[in-house]
Order: sequence, then structure tokens, then C-alpha cells
Amino acid sequence: MHLSNLTLFGFKSFLDRVSIDFQPGVTSVVGPNGCGKSNIIDAMLWVLGEQSPKALRGERMEDLIFAGNSHRKPVGMAEVSLTLSNVQGRLAVPYDEVTIARRLYRSGESEYLLNQHPCRLKDITRLFLDTGSAGNPTP
Repeated sequence: MHLSNLTLFGFKSFLDRVSIDFQPGVTSVVGPNGCGKSNIIDAMLWVLGEQSPKALRGERMEDLIFAGNSHRKPVGMAEVSLTLSNVQGRLAVPYDEVTIARRLYRSGESEYLLNQHPCRLKDITRLFLDTGSAGNPTP
């Protein structure tokens, strides 16, 4: 199992849809100060179920949604999708590729998706049981 893609939209500093492909063996994200490296890590934690805004460097969950700037208006939703290769079958699902997504709306509503089907955080957590990976960073 390896991370193959991370897609962000409206999450913190990532207003426009950004898709990052990871090839096997990629172990780091590098770049100059202020380019969003920490936000990428926060997005990974968040999509896997992080429930504490403080752990994601915010005061409230709403802080994760792009708040706007002098050139762009705020958006109403943040979405992060994480795609994992499951060719080795370490995840207990019959798919070679698994995509976990999480959406948060300004209204406070949120949703999780597993391969584009609505699910619960509990389903995401169960997916990672017995894999050696943490599906829910904060219990």
C-alpha cells in the first residue's frame, strides 16, 4: 500500500484544485517557506479523520476552508481526497485503488466518502485496522 495521489480544493491556502501525484519511493515534500508544505500534511491528517482544529493549526474547523484574500473571495467548502494503491491487498476492500475524501462546508456540516460513496469516520478507521497505519490520528 502506498500513497498515490492527494487532491485538495478550498483547503487552507489551496483555493484552486491541486492534485499531487506520488510515485513509489517519494518520502518528502520540499519547497520554500510559505508554499503550503505544512498545509499538505494537515490535509493528509484531516482526510484520515483528525478531529482537533488545533492539531491542524487552527482555532475552529471553519479555519480549514479558504477564507479569501484581497484577490479571491472565500469559498463555501473544503475538500481533500487521498488515493492509496491497494494492489497488495493490505486494505480489506476488493479494490486495487482506494480513495478517501472528506468535505467540510461553512455551515459546519461535513461528510466522508470512500471511493465516492458516503461513509462514516468509523468506516475509515476500520479500513486501516490491522494495516500498521493510523486511520484516525486523534481518538
